[in-house]
Amino acid sequence: MNTVFAIVLAYLLGSIPSGVWIGKGFYKTDIREHGSGNMGTTNTFRVLGTKAGIIVLVMDILKGSLATLLPLWLNVPIHPLFTGVLAAVGHTLPIFANFRGGKAVATSAGIILAYNPLFFTLAITCFLIYLLLSSMVSFASIAACLSAVLISLFMGDFWLIVVTMALTTYIIIRHRENIQRIRQGTESLVPFGLNYKRKNKQ
Repeated sequence: MNTVFAIVLAYLLGSIPSGVWIGKGFYKTDIREHGSGNMGTTNTFRVLGTKAGIIVLVMDILKGSLATLLPLWLNVPIHPLFTGVLAAVGHTLPIFANFRGGKAVATSAGIILAYNPLFFTLAITCFLIYLLLSSMVSFASIAACLSAVLISLFMGDFWLIVVTMALTTYIIIRHRENIQRIRQGTESLVPFGLNYKRKNKQ
């Protein structure tokens, strides 16, 4: 019974639409109707500002971390990465938001943070470097995920490799529209980084 409870709870945790609830509750704004139309962290920053963006970022990371820790807390024979992945699925297909979810980058980061902090640190470092170079959250997210796959190969953990590959594939699929805009040179830039400075000088 605890196993079923852990599985359901992991999905429900991931389904919490942080950006939608923060936007509607405190800003009277449905962020899915503005910006990119996504309910995730990046669009929250874009539409609602830094304070709301940070809150949603923390909430989305926590969803992944809490779900990953459920097997330990409930003492059930499930691999923690499995419940973590269920949270990522919940984030992209949330029952509380008509199955219109985000892209699972922050939630995936939360999974890795709870499971392997060193791996998380290496992956987030890659993300920050790519972000500073490209000034694009989407590009940095995809590139960091691909780097994480390579890093996972040296961690000596079979399931970490499998889940990292699965999450990376899922995240890339969720970013297919962003990839098209990156190719066209029309992807949105954050107001910092080398690419942003270069384009502003032109």
